[in-house]
Amino acid sequence: MNKRMLPGSFTRLGAHFDGDGTNFALFSANAQKVELCLFSDDGLTETARYLLPERSGPVWHGYLPGLRSGTLYGYRVYGPYAPEHGHRFNPFKLLLDPYAREFRGAFRQHAALLGFNPDDPAGDLSFSKLDSAPYVPKCVVPSPDDLVPADVRPACRAEEVLIYEAHVKGLTMQHPSVPDDVRGTYDGLASEAVIEHLQKLGVTSIELLPVHAFVDDDFLIRKGLRNYWGYNTIGFFVPEPRYHGPTGQSGFRDMVKRFHAAGIEVILDVVYNHTAEGDHRGPTLGFRGIDNASYYRLIQGQSRYYVNDTGTGNTINAAHPYVLRMILDSLRYWVEVMGVDGFRFDLATTLGREAHGFDSRSGFFDALRQDPVLANVRLIAEPWDIGPGGYQLGRFPPEFGEWNDRFRDTSRKYWRGDDHSAQELAGCVLGSAGHFDKDGRRAVSSVNLVTAHDGFTLADVTRYSRRHNLDNGEDGRDGHNANFSDNFGVEGASDDPGIQARRSRRQRNLLATLFLSQGTPMLLAGDEIGNSQNGNNNAYCQDNPIGWINWEDRDETLLEFVRGLAALRRTHSSLRQSRFLHGASRELDGLRDVEWLDFDCRPLDWRDPGLSKFALILRGSGELPPENQVHDTLLLLFNRDEDSLPATLTSAPSGYRWQLELDTSEADAFLKTRLPNGSLTVQGQSVVVLALAPESDLS
Repeated sequence: MNKRMLPGSFTRLGAHFDGDGTNFALFSANAQKVELCLFSDDGLTETARYLLPERSGPVWHGYLPGLRSGTLYGYRVYGPYAPEHGHRFNPFKLLLDPYAREFRGAFRQHAALLGFNPDDPAGDLSFSKLDSAPYVPKCVVPSPDDLVPADVRPACRAEEVLIYEAHVKGLTMQHPSVPDDVRGTYDGLASEAVIEHLQKLGVTSIELLPVHAFVDDDFLIRKGLRNYWGYNTIGFFVPEPRYHGPTGQSGFRDMVKRFHAAGIEVILDVVYNHTAEGDHRGPTLGFRGIDNASYYRLIQGQSRYYVNDTGTGNTINAAHPYVLRMILDSLRYWVEVMGVDGFRFDLATTLGREAHGFDSRSGFFDALRQDPVLANVRLIAEPWDIGPGGYQLGRFPPEFGEWNDRFRDTSRKYWRGDDHSAQELAGCVLGSAGHFDKDGRRAVSSVNLVTAHDGFTLADVTRYSRRHNLDNGEDGRDGHNANFSDNFGVEGASDDPGIQARRSRRQRNLLATLFLSQGTPMLLAGDEIGNSQNGNNNAYCQDNPIGWINWEDRDETLLEFVRGLAALRRTHSSLRQSRFLHGASRELDGLRDVEWLDFDCRPLDWRDPGLSKFALILRGSGELPPENQVHDTLLLLFNRDEDSLPATLTSAPSGYRWQLELDTSEADAFLKTRLPNGSLTVQGQSVVVLALAPESDLS
């Protein structure tokens, strides 16, 4: 190999092997010089150092002839160590390339990871000369074969989407039909057993908790725990190595291909709002040592400290052009090379915050929306963070769907019996138009959920009135207090058949509310089989049976119920509309696209604070042209009272009858029954769905 490094090119950041040698390019606006460090194949021995010989603007670059793909490397970056001015350069720290595609080795907890001496009274103002190289993974020069474009993706209309939120490891670790050697891996996730399960559920899109390479927090390791969920990213281009199976680094791409072959999209939960380096007391692993003042938002006038809009210690400076470029390059890489179909942005408000506050036309959103690749994938926002003005539900650009926590809370409040919740639920059932019906947004903008990874599982919503998080080692202080749950008189598991029956019905009612509402439904993995976390509503550190799905005790009856709900939603297009419904008259038949009624078939009294039951008739949107209007009419009845109540049916047109499609009070909830015109009894604590069907189609 030629020992002399040539100038190379600044145009492509990261390491790129062209068949003859490798080009290296690293952004750092404030560095004074940059050294490339090469390592032996086992990553234990530093074999060479080279100064990157050229600087083009803020990019340092060089080309090393003869350097092959598979070579291990890292950087040492020189510059001022002046935390009070925002600079934390320390060449004794081996730094990860922000554009690395693969890591080799693992992090080992050691004081050398810190840029300062933790025992020094000066704290982070002190300077550490401990070499961190033995304690960090090494970057791997990628092969051109690893950058080949991905395959063709499934085509799924937005109105047909059913999202299944899952954890790569948690979904498969205890699955009896997943082979032992691939449980907890990308290979296991796309195993035949899991794909068959998803297909039977009608899932169109699997949304994975973070798979970007992440770090276990030091405070968790000291307690014998791990960062299970993965919201602690250090490598935005690297599939998390702990999920590698027999196929190694290629496992992720193979997984995506198998999902695509099954007609299932892959959506990634991505964390571009902060990194694993934490606050001013955290480790120097990459970004901090490469250019702290550029990669992070620092407190104005106190540059030693970090803006903490994320609650994790630091906030990525997405307003910086090169940081923004890294985020967009990362997103494109996962789409074009790794094959994913969309992204759910964790704490997305952070990404849209400019100097004046949150802005739906921020640089990040503008760049994303005009990008020829990223503008065409599925985009979902978690519309909040803990910064100023952090709650922004309904204020994201129209290309985004948004996690709707109001839907979650309101659904739980209604079925629990809270006052005023029926009025709130009515808006949620129609897609939360008050939040989303603007700027031409579609009714699918609301990503509806009754549970997610963060909080109680569905089973625990009906078993626990308070959180039980002692296993997290924080004396039960962590996690949400406002769970809007109901234990039916017994905290935790119960052998009482009556309590068990009421809990099961509550689960069916919450799931029915989810699948019958306009918007995009999202199901938490495990809810379909009654999975419990024993009351832990913040299992972020529970990489064990608490956080893993319990397949052995699965509720087969509930599973069949969820499959039936998905089939019902697929069958009836009035449940999957693109337009919001506002009671507009349809040119097709002169009828309103939605009607709200009480159980006596009269207009609903919205002023009643204790309103507990309501009915609505769903038809196709009256705002569509007549030729595009839906020919599908449903009558939905919600009754949260304990008592059974008669309901008068609105008259069916000549030649039609109402047919029972769903009754959550029944064991066989989907037994289709022809109903006479007139009335029916709606059982207490239940949801009933009737469909208008031609008499000739009814048996």
